[in-house]
Amino acid sequence: MDYRLVFLGLVQGLTEFLPVSSSGHLALAQIFLGLEMPPLSYDLVLHGATMAATILFFFNDIIKLLGEWVSGLFYKDKRGRTGWHVGWAVFIGTIVTGAIGMAIKDFAEEAMMNSLMVGLGLVFTGLVLISSRFIRKGLGSVSPFDGILVGIAQGIAVMPGISRSGMTMMAGTAAGISREEVFRFSFLLSIPAILGATLLQAKEVGGLDAFHASLPQGWYIGAAAAFASGLVSLFVLKKLVIASKWWFFGIYCLALGSLSVIISFLGVW
Repeated sequence: MDYRLVFLGLVQGLTEFLPVSSSGHLALAQIFLGLEMPPLSYDLVLHGATMAATILFFFNDIIKLLGEWVSGLFYKDKRGRTGWHVGWAVFIGTIVTGAIGMAIKDFAEEAMMNSLMVGLGLVFTGLVLISSRFIRKGLGSVSPFDGILVGIAQGIAVMPGISRSGMTMMAGTAAGISREEVFRFSFLLSIPAILGATLLQAKEVGGLDAFHASLPQGWYIGAAAAFASGLVSLFVLKKLVIASKWWFFGIYCLALGSLSVIISFLGVW
């Protein structure tokens, strides 16, 4: 068994949800450690596994909110429910994210191989997370307008080193959404974003047969590791967000990003 596949699965599951930037970690591992990246097809499998973990974790919420949103499409008196507002916020946020993501996609891919850019992204993430200590606790619920603000934050997080979960949760918190609601909304918004990005990447693989043939042996073990570690990180992050302890991750990102920037400037690697 290729233990590298398991390692990559664990890294994907943990860093995809914890606000430390999975793209930043994988980029630095590739730049500084010479870690050979797996085939694109395996990367898609890992993203699919973490998306499945998100759906399982929020399954009851998804069914309830989706039902309320659909009923609101047909009955005006149902449009005061939470699902109506959250559904439109996810819809609007996804459009905003997609527009920004497509606009900066090429630049983000180039930045992925630049340790200075990745380091600056991690520093930015660290400063954003640390600032959460100074934001007053919100009590509000999600509105369609929040989809614009949080969608912008998610779109910017296409850049390596900038955490998607960190940016979206901070944007929602700054908008006055309660911690419980902002945690849920952040990851509900991630589902169509991850699915869309995965489908776009899948087009590059060249069909189902080519996709399956390019998968490394034992890929399913890595996918299982990504799924399991993703579930664990969601449970951990929910407790930390509610307890306002997520700024700890900011210190880590700030330290790692600063180290990357220093190494890049000194050229000692």
